[in-house]
Amino acid sequence: MKIIKVLSLALVIVTMSSCNNNGISKKALKTEIDSVSYAIGLNMASGLKQNLKTSFDEGDLELIKQGFFNAMDSTDILIADDKVQQIIQSYFQKKQEEDMKKKQEEAAKKAEDEFGEVKAAGEKFLEENTTKEGVEITESGLQYIVMKEGTGEKPTPDSTVKVHYHGTLADGTVFDSSVDRGEPSQFGVGQVIPGWTEGLQLMSVGSKYKFFIPQDLAYGATPRPGGVIKPFSPLVFEVELLEIVK
Repeated sequence: MKIIKVLSLALVIVTMSSCNNNGISKKALKTEIDSVSYAIGLNMASGLKQNLKTSFDEGDLELIKQGFFNAMDSTDILIADDKVQQIIQSYFQKKQEEDMKKKQEEAAKKAEDEFGEVKAAGEKFLEENTTKEGVEITESGLQYIVMKEGTGEKPTPDSTVKVHYHGTLADGTVFDSSVDRGEPSQFGVGQVIPGWTEGLQLMSVGSKYKFFIPQDLAYGATPRPGGVIKPFSPLVFEVELLEIVK
């Protein structure tokens, strides 16, 4: 492996110092070692070209070469050594986030084209639900009814809670229920869909609420694959807060 690293470094130097064949010797392949050496060079060059193409095709090859040789001879360095990794990581993290956002937007558009009727029906359901007795609405659009008010503490976003819940679609189809399973569930308040995170913090231990969660506070355009929840579906949950575990 050590020799591969040395050869890789040598290949990078050769590749970056010339984008063509100028200055590169043309030796014949006379022995097995010659063939292996040449094959390693081809393999590494292919990998380097592919990495630059797929990960950093907007890069300036001349500046990559300049930075390489500045580092090799420790002269004319334009960026402090302790900033190098920070600059690289910051750029690629930003690029990854931008790529992810673009994919999410594309997925949302595709889902809306296919499930626009589901979205419209969900909005109508929530609008009509606001007129029902006892329904309260938060600033985010979360709707809820207090079925039973507890007297215990209220959880925070960092809390872990134990709850019983019964989840349905707007038409009453059950998709998940700890009540039906006969066993409470335990999870972090900040580790669930936004409608749950907000709703749980309204509750005191011992409370039971019914939540009507808009699609943008639930799974939005990307619900779990293979389930009964379609994109843009509002969700209805009866939730009983049994305990704040920690």
